Amino acid sequence: MSPRNRRHRANPGLVLGLALLGVIVLIAVLAPVLFTDGANEMGSRFAAPSSGHWLGTDAAGHDMLLRSLVATRLTLVMTVGATAIAVILGVGLGTGVWLMPARAREICLRVIDAMVAFPALLLALVVAAVLGAGGSSVVIAIGVAGIPYFARLTANLAAKVSQHEYISTARLLGVSRPRIVLRHMLPNMAEPLLVLSASTFASTLTALSALSFVGIGVQAPSYDWGKLLSEALPSLLADRPYQMVGPAVLVIVTGLAAVLIGDGLAAAANPRAGRKTAGRTNARDAGQKTPVSGDEQAGHLVDVRGLWIHHGDKALVKGISFGIRKGEIVGIVGESGSGKTLTAMALAQLLPDGLTSDCGRMALGDLDLLRPVPPGLLADRVSLVYQDPGSTFNPALRMGTQLTEVLRTHKGHDRQEAKRRIVDALRVVHMTEPEDRMKQYPHELSGGMRQRAMIAAALATDPHLIIADEPTTALDVTVQAEILRELGRVNSRFGTSIMFISHDIGVVRALCHRVIVMYHGEVVEEIAAADLTVESARHPYTRALLGATPDIGSPVAKLPGMSWAPDATKEHAHG
Repeated sequence: MSPRNRRHRANPGLVLGLALLGVIVLIAVLAPVLFTDGANEMGSRFAAPSSGHWLGTDAAGHDMLLRSLVATRLTLVMTVGATAIAVILGVGLGTGVWLMPARAREICLRVIDAMVAFPALLLALVVAAVLGAGGSSVVIAIGVAGIPYFARLTANLAAKVSQHEYISTARLLGVSRPRIVLRHMLPNMAEPLLVLSASTFASTLTALSALSFVGIGVQAPSYDWGKLLSEALPSLLADRPYQMVGPAVLVIVTGLAAVLIGDGLAAAANPRAGRKTAGRTNARDAGQKTPVSGDEQAGHLVDVRGLWIHHGDKALVKGISFGIRKGEIVGIVGESGSGKTLTAMALAQLLPDGLTSDCGRMALGDLDLLRPVPPGLLADRVSLVYQDPGSTFNPALRMGTQLTEVLRTHKGHDRQEAKRRIVDALRVVHMTEPEDRMKQYPHELSGGMRQRAMIAAALATDPHLIIADEPTTALDVTVQAEILRELGRVNSRFGTSIMFISHDIGVVRALCHRVIVMYHGEVVEEIAAADLTVESARHPYTRALLGATPDIGSPVAKLPGMSWAPDATKEHAHG
C-alpha cells in the first residue's frame, strides 16, 4: 500500500482527551454568557442539593454548580497563560543554550540544573510574594517556575539530536543555526516536549488552584476553581462535601484531558508510528573498479600535511599527512579509536565540540581549508555518506524535502528543477520508483534504499570528494555488496574521488586503489590495495590486521544440511 493511500487508525486516548477538553472549552465559552447572573444570585445559605440547586449553595447562597461552570473560563485562561510562559521561554532558553559557545553553554546548563533543584512550587511562592497576591501574579509565578524544566529537557534533547548525521550535513550545507533548530531539531524533540507540556498543563492547573485555595491567587470578587474549593472547605468540615464536587470534578477532568491529549499528540508527532517499512531493493550487476590514469595521479585533490587533533591535552590524531588524487578511491583502515573518522571530519570542518585541530596544510584542490571557507562552497566540493542509514536523514521530513535542500540552498534551483535533478541522481544509483521515494519518510525505505539516497544526494552537487564513513557497516551483506557497487560505478562514471573509511579489509581491498592504515592516531603505512597482503605489508600492525581477517578461500567444513559450496561463497563475496 502506497503512503498516500495508507490510512491511520485514530488514537483512542487522543480522541477521548480531545472530547473531554472540547466539553471543558465549550463550558468556558458558554457558561459565563448563560449563567453569570444565576451564579451571582444569592438564596438560601448552605442549601442541600435539590432540583433547583444540583450541588447545593455556599455560605452566601450562591449556586455551586453554576459558579463552578462560570469559573471554568478564568481557570483555563490562567492555566494556558502560565503553561505558555513555561513552554515558550523554556524551549527558547534550552535551544539558545545549544547555540552558545561551549564554555558559555556549560555555565548556563549548570545554572539551569541549580534552578531545577529548587522546588517549583516554592519558587512560585517566592515570585508570587514579590509580585503580590492576584491572578496575574500567580500566572507569572507558576510560568516562571516551569521554565527550568523545559530548558533542561530541551538542552538535553538538543545535545543528543545535534550529534545525528543529518545535523552535521545541515552544518556542512551552511544552514544557519536558528534554521537548524527550527527545521531539524525541534520537530525531532516534539514528542517528549509535548508530553511535558501536557503534564505541565495539568500540574499548572493544580498549582494555580492550590495558590487560590490558600488565598494567594484569584481575589474576590473574581473566582476560579481553587477559590471555590477554598470557600467550600468549611462545608467539608461540616459534613457538606457536595459543595466541593463541582470544582473538584472539573479540575480532575481537565487534567486528565490534558494528559491524554499530550500522549496522543506525541504518538501522532512520531512519523515512524503506524507505518510499515518498504520492501527490499533488487540486486544489481556489479560495476568494475577502474584505475585512475597517469594524468589524474599526477595531482592531488586532497593534500593534508601535519594534522593534529586534540581533546584538551590528549592528542587523538598525531601529525598525520596524506593525499588523495583526482578520481582515486583511498581507503582508511584501523581499529576503533585510531582516528579515521576524526580525520575525515576535520577535512569536512565538522569536528565535534571540545576538539581542536592544527595543521600545516589542508587543501581541497585550490581551496585552502585552513582559512575561512564559505559553507556553501565547501558543500559543493565535499559530500558525506554516513555509517548508519537510520540516522542519515531527518525522520520528521520527507525524503524529497531533504534531498533537494542543498540544490535549493546553494545551487539556486527552484523546487521543480531540484526535484528533477535528484530524481535523475536516484536513477543513477538504481533506486526503484524514485518519484514515489521522494514522497516517503526515511523510515519507509529499507537501509539499502536510504544509503542509495544518501549517495544520490552526494552526487547531486557534482562534488570533488565523497567521504564515505563506514557506509556499509550497518547493512546486511547483500545490501553491502550493492552499495559498494554503486560507489564503484560513481567513481568509474564521474571520476569522483572517494575517501572510504572501513574496518573491513576485504571490502577496502576490493574497492579502493590505495589504502592508508592508521593506529593510535598515526599513519603507520600507505600501500596499494593490490598489495594489501600479509606478504607485501611492511608494518606489523598492518600484518596483524590482515591476519585477523578471515580467509573465505580456506577449506570449510560442510555442516549437515548445507548445500552451498565454498567456491561459490568466495565468488559472491568478491563480486
